Amino acid sequence: MTVTTRFAPSPTGRLHVGNIRTALHNALFALKHGGRFLLRIDDTDLERSREECVESIRADLAWLGLHPASEVRQSERFELYEREFEKLKAAGRVYACYETPEELELRRKILLGRGLPPVYERKPDGSPAPEGVAPHWRFKLDHGAPIEWDDLIRGHQSFNPALISDPVIRRADGSWLYMLPSVIDDIDMGMTHIVRGEDHVTNSATQLQMFDALGAARPHMAHEALIVAAEGKLSKRLGSAGTDSMREAGIEPMALLSLLARLGTSQPVEARARLGDLAEGFDFAHFGRAPAHFDMAEVEQLNAKLLHAMDYHDVSDRLPAEIGEAEWQALRGNLAHLGEAADWVAVLHGDITAAEMPVEDRQFLSVAAEQASSIDWADNPWSELTSALKEATGRKGKPLFMPLRLALTGRDHGPEMAALLPIIGRECAVARLDAAASKP
Repeated sequence: MTVTTRFAPSPTGRLHVGNIRTALHNALFALKHGGRFLLRIDDTDLERSREECVESIRADLAWLGLHPASEVRQSERFELYEREFEKLKAAGRVYACYETPEELELRRKILLGRGLPPVYERKPDGSPAPEGVAPHWRFKLDHGAPIEWDDLIRGHQSFNPALISDPVIRRADGSWLYMLPSVIDDIDMGMTHIVRGEDHVTNSATQLQMFDALGAARPHMAHEALIVAAEGKLSKRLGSAGTDSMREAGIEPMALLSLLARLGTSQPVEARARLGDLAEGFDFAHFGRAPAHFDMAEVEQLNAKLLHAMDYHDVSDRLPAEIGEAEWQALRGNLAHLGEAADWVAVLHGDITAAEMPVEDRQFLSVAAEQASSIDWADNPWSELTSALKEATGRKGKPLFMPLRLALTGRDHGPEMAALLPIIGRECAVARLDAAASKP
């Protein structure tokens, strides 16, 4: 058996962390088992589906490094759905219904008022059809035995089908709802595992009977606990935690994926640079049933850790031309986002505004300029400079280092000066020290 999983978004909006997590877990499970990860665009709702959203889903998956082996679109598969629908109709597993939404809602309220479950009540076989009314269609659940399966996360599941309404699968205008086309596609695409949120558990119970009715093997099921925002409020889109906002913030895709791969598990969250590393330890047995807490602050922390460990060749195509390997080695340990590297181009290779210093520091920097001109720059000029200044001025600690950092970089914090000074160079360093020493 070739493990086959799928991600099946509806193209009605941008991806957010909830469905990114679903896509990732399907991809990791397939990767771990040498299987296939597929993309299915669920665009049967032609009115709400938007082509720009299809393109954005593809772009987002590419940015995340999740590359499906193939893609299908439900809007191109209506003939297949029609054929399978006719088979179910011939077998008596779908039937026509004529109630209006208002009639259904009224009956639901009556049942609830009587303390009964609001389950759709089938009409007797042979009931006359109202003249001139187009039917909608329902799948007829088999009430003979419980619907059972062993969920890879939730364990053994059992549903009484008599307590579930026969689901509507087709509207009166002939358009399809989610339930049946999804099953037909999963059969046709050879799906072995379906991984999705726990809000689909009852849908899965219904759909497993559809697999049975169509004579297909049941796929394995894994229903994950939903994501909860860090503040504890359940949110479908978790505010602005989508790919657009993360790209703008300079988040590395693997920082987000490193968190989402372990979110809701008993495993520690670690910054990983490759999907293969995440797939190696991926196991549904580690997932719990408690809501998974998502916090962007954790993504930010992972982002910094990833950058600090990245080699120059991993990022060279995304850096300014002025940032070479030496510059990257000097800067990376101090970056929270890759875009911050551009802020250091002027410090390393351009002009900076001379810092305003108190009189005593200007005198100290004048001595520093003289020492910088005479020290040996071949090995470790920062050590040479600070050692010479300690001896010449008696300064040490912050009074020694801070004026130098401010004069040489224009900033009171940043990467280690021992790494920056050789890149700044003797001529530029002396000029900056002189400028700071002479600025009134």
